[in-house]
Amino acid sequence: MGKSCRLSKLCILCIVLALSSVTTIVVLWAVALTGDGGDGVPAPWDRYRLPTDLVPAVYNITLWPRLSPEPITGLYIFTGQSTVTFQCVKETDVILIHSNKLSYTKLDHECIVRVSTAGGGPAPTVGSTWLQPQTQYLVIQLNSKLTKGQQYELYSEFTGELADDLEGFYRSEYEEDGVKKIIATSQMHPTHARKTFPCFDEPAMKAVFHMTLIHPRGTVALSNGMETDIVDITIDGAALTLTRFEPTKKMSTYLLAIVISDYTHTRATQEDIVIRIWTRRMAMDQGNYALNITGPILDFFQSYYNISYPLSKSDQIAIPDFFFGAMENWGLVMYRETNLLYEPMTSSSRNKEKTATIIAHELAHMWFGNLVTLRWWNEVWLNEGFATYVSYLGADHAEPSWNMKDLIVLRDIHQVFAIDALASSHPLSSDKDSILLPDHITEQFDAISYNKGAAVLRMLSDFLSEPVFVQGLNSYLQNFAYSNTIGNDLWQHLQMAVTSNHVSLPSSVHDIMNHWVLQMGFPVVTIDTATGQVSQKHFLLDESKVPVESPYNYEWLIPVRWMKSDEVQTDVWWLMEKKEVNLEMKAGASWLLANINVTGFYRVNYDLGNWERLLSQLHSEHQVLPPINRAQLIDDAFNLARAQMISTTLALRTTSYLSLETEYMPWQSALDNLHYYHLMLDRTRVYQPMQDYMKKTVTPLFLHFKSITSNWTHALDKHTDQYQVNALHVACTTGVTECLDLTSTWFQQWMGNPQHNMIHPNLRSPVYCSAMAAGDEAEWDFGWSQFKKATGASETKRLMSALACTLKIPLLERYLSYSLNSTLIRKQDATSVITSVASNRVGHSLAWDFVRKNWEYMFSQYGVGSFSFASLISEVTARSPLLLNSCSWNSFVEEHQAAGFGSATAAVEQAMERTRANIRWRQRNEQEIFDCSTVKDLSQHSCEKVIWDIRHLSMTQFISIQFPTSEGSQINNLYQ
Repeated sequence: MGKSCRLSKLCILCIVLALSSVTTIVVLWAVALTGDGGDGVPAPWDRYRLPTDLVPAVYNITLWPRLSPEPITGLYIFTGQSTVTFQCVKETDVILIHSNKLSYTKLDHECIVRVSTAGGGPAPTVGSTWLQPQTQYLVIQLNSKLTKGQQYELYSEFTGELADDLEGFYRSEYEEDGVKKIIATSQMHPTHARKTFPCFDEPAMKAVFHMTLIHPRGTVALSNGMETDIVDITIDGAALTLTRFEPTKKMSTYLLAIVISDYTHTRATQEDIVIRIWTRRMAMDQGNYALNITGPILDFFQSYYNISYPLSKSDQIAIPDFFFGAMENWGLVMYRETNLLYEPMTSSSRNKEKTATIIAHELAHMWFGNLVTLRWWNEVWLNEGFATYVSYLGADHAEPSWNMKDLIVLRDIHQVFAIDALASSHPLSSDKDSILLPDHITEQFDAISYNKGAAVLRMLSDFLSEPVFVQGLNSYLQNFAYSNTIGNDLWQHLQMAVTSNHVSLPSSVHDIMNHWVLQMGFPVVTIDTATGQVSQKHFLLDESKVPVESPYNYEWLIPVRWMKSDEVQTDVWWLMEKKEVNLEMKAGASWLLANINVTGFYRVNYDLGNWERLLSQLHSEHQVLPPINRAQLIDDAFNLARAQMISTTLALRTTSYLSLETEYMPWQSALDNLHYYHLMLDRTRVYQPMQDYMKKTVTPLFLHFKSITSNWTHALDKHTDQYQVNALHVACTTGVTECLDLTSTWFQQWMGNPQHNMIHPNLRSPVYCSAMAAGDEAEWDFGWSQFKKATGASETKRLMSALACTLKIPLLERYLSYSLNSTLIRKQDATSVITSVASNRVGHSLAWDFVRKNWEYMFSQYGVGSFSFASLISEVTARSPLLLNSCSWNSFVEEHQAAGFGSATAAVEQAMERTRANIRWRQRNEQEIFDCSTVKDLSQHSCEKVIWDIRHLSMTQFISIQFPTSEGSQINNLYQ
């Protein structure tokens, strides 16, 4: 026993010593890895921002992508060599350089990198290297410190996968004449250059890039600079071509671009700028429109910025698989095919318009964003908002008859109002320390940055005047060319222009704009025309949701343009406080209209008397009000009603004059807002009366376009008249017999002669959708076959959307299953397929179930390069009351909360807030409707008969108010 006891004590002692040793080793290893000596400060390689010790100057990069899979692994790969020359601005013994998913080749002395002094001389030796996957660094620990002021070179050789993930250096595939073609292409923005070569991958780390590409003979290599040297070479028996390019201007890593393909191009010269449009060989003619407008748009921006285009060439290329709509790589702009290509025989006027505005958006970046770049991603709105705003100016210059400048109100301002009215919105600018992770960066590229950014800059240009705005802009670009800035730098240069032109402002540009940029949301301006009192208030769709604290207490400095009756006031009036009095706004018997042409980023409410006078004007002579403001009145009214600031009755009354309206903008505004009612009241007894109301309202518009197009046989001259598709779409979806017969006949004729599609391109979207909804499996299979055969990008997109219009559940389930098969649906299009099905009444629950079931797979296997998860969440939760009632939404969020939602995090929060607000809206309005004892009697009639304030109005009174002329008596008789 005694011996046994002593042995046990010895064992215990050994165990304790062993555990102590292990603990010591672990602690030492942790210190070595993190550099945390106990003071809690993370090591440099555990921080997501680069230190400022080293500044890159020049990269020399050679890449060789393999356009056929490796025989053993079956993977497509690329190999590369990189030398980056950098300057040490602060002594350090650690080199941190971004690297993600790259494997390195061992060089001298088993090291994977070589450090040398530029120009010769001794350099510190490499002690150790390792990859830090979480922060995406290659860490190089040196045995001694780099010398301040000295330039060094870092050389490495590496291998990466040429995957189909749409990130970094990746591959895209397509078929031509039955042959599969492979493209090696790139998407470096925002943080994917590090997946292509080791680099200092932050926008402020600008450098010059010398690029060399090795590629199969017979293919063409493109990069940012013009090709300078093209030679045939042989490596290990493989016949190859080596292409060198002129060095780039000093620029950020995210603007680097690489493409290897067997594409062809069309070419033009604008002064000394070479313009080339690159396409698949079979699509070359579809690049002609882009070629024709690129020169005029470049000319416009050279004049607008008063700075010459900085490069020798402007390449634009259509890529079959591309995540973003387009990317402004300096000198080599990349597009989704549908955004660059235009084919007159199959593309609609809307396709043409989209091509013009997107080209203008990307070319605007050649100066604002590329020549001068924001220092960090927390102010991405300034890049994207500016390009969005001036894209309408550039497109308007290229196509002056289209009146493009007005369309920003529908396309951008009205759209972003809906998001920025949520308490889960966010300011345009964020604190730079809150935007660190790649997912956080990607999240910044949302509607707030693009649409609100454009709206706020448009407002700024308006109250400064365009000449003063442009003068300040030119000063800013000249001063900061080839460098980086923060937003305040622009305000400073605009203030200089304001001062030199003696422009009177109530405060500095900096102070005015900070109210709009540093707090989220926007105000509603309420004008009491009886007293002249004007007030402002933070507009929220759901006031029960408390927003985050604001540095300006949710007050804005608001420029107000207004008119009284038909007299426009020439001066801007500023609302500087919560409440003020402007006696000139006492209207008396006249009507008053504020925010003329929606130049201000705010909504407007009035006293009831002024609303009545405006509605009376709409019914008597609506053309007196500008078309933009007719659209604004509808959009403001519907959203004010959702926020319980006016009655639902009043909002609906703004649409009652539409039977007299033929302009595009007011109609589109009404349809956008009535779509919300369509979603919220789906599967209620109110749904069909709403459909009947829309059917009655749209019929005159349908007949109007039928008449002026000679029974739909020819196109119209006025650009916005091409949106007669609204008349066709609404007429068919609400059951206008003539429309259903027309679309069915056209589609059947096409099915009978597939080689000869007589349906006009402007009308194909509503015709295809209507025919698919009315048809069966035969129509769907025909649509699918035409989709697979389509060679034009716009026709492909139309058919892809139409296939989701079927009302047959097995077909929708089949289509959803196709979305995750990249041989059937391109990865870039998977989101569109799912959201299109979700927009179908029959398909919504199917799409939601599909997303819930496959979320983990989509999130892990497809990733943000392929899926727009924010769009996916937004669309599948559009009919959100149905989701919450089933509790499936809450369970979905809880199930995936731990893993997170990546770039869709903000979208999830917004969807949850929208859902709560929508449920309250539906309960409040639905109850009001169904408590009415006459609902059963009205269930067959139009929407005006159903949605009204039952506490005060009889049906006859309601109709009389809506239709104050003899038309009211006729409608009353119709309802009896």
